[in-house]
Amino acid sequence: MKSWRELQKEELEYQYSPSCWSPRLDKDLVIEAHVRELTEGTKRSQSVTETLLNVPYGALEGEKMDIYLPSHPSRELPFFVFVHGGYWQFLSKEESGFMALPLVRHGIAVAALNYDIAPKGHMDLMVSQVRRSIVFIAQQYPHISGLYLCGHSAGAHLVAMALSTDWTDYGVTPDIKGAFLVSGIYDLLPITHTYVNAALRMSEELAVKNSPMQHVMEVKSRAETCSIMVVVAEYDSPEFRRQSQEYFQSLQVLGLNVYLKDIAGVDHFDVIEKLSDDDYILTQMILNMILRRSTICQKPPAADE
Repeated sequence: MKSWRELQKEELEYQYSPSCWSPRLDKDLVIEAHVRELTEGTKRSQSVTETLLNVPYGALEGEKMDIYLPSHPSRELPFFVFVHGGYWQFLSKEESGFMALPLVRHGIAVAALNYDIAPKGHMDLMVSQVRRSIVFIAQQYPHISGLYLCGHSAGAHLVAMALSTDWTDYGVTPDIKGAFLVSGIYDLLPITHTYVNAALRMSEELAVKNSPMQHVMEVKSRAETCSIMVVVAEYDSPEFRRQSQEYFQSLQVLGLNVYLKDIAGVDHFDVIEKLSDDDYILTQMILNMILRRSTICQKPPAADE
């Protein structure tokens, strides 16, 4: 397989256009369906779940999160933190609570993060915002049984960067017990040569600085007690699949507790959309990890409750 540097610009842009690779729908329809599915799922979650909406974790307008709480939360409940995708320039927390129901039924709190997307936000700011949002949760909920991070696409990149954080700079060390990196990008350099960078305006230097592949040693020193699941969709593009494979291998050789899961029958979009389904394989993997590592094991309510 050619390296990304050997690809012509047209082919490189095709490789980094996830909507072109879905076998379900054409590239415009799959994005429309994705936004609709996430939006409706989030509204559904908010209609039946106890929520704390627009909770500020910083001073900027975009620095807010929505929190979904179990009906009878334990004081030591686990927190699942979701960071949305959208190529760092699309989507928000308003479409990011779609997976809350299967989790809150099991006594797990869910935080859906907002961050300042491009062009208003730049890469350094977005990385900082996700780090500070995690610090906020750790400080506001000091008795939780652990943090479990999940990011999709660009969100997986931001979560991977969070795993490399020197938390001494923030005065608190969050108890991150698990991370799910779904269809992510871990080397930003190829992005600087595509249409995606028009809004991001990243230099190669900034791309290298914010590439998780450049920070695997920091993950080893700061996330040794964290289980990391790198997830890739069957119908992700070869470049997305390569990036997931190489990031997984870079962590694996360091002896970290890391796994690679290739989910069959899904594309870059429904690989995350299906988290609203209790029986979906990734939902079950998340529940199994959290409930196994947490002090709670709350049974879901009966269907008529």
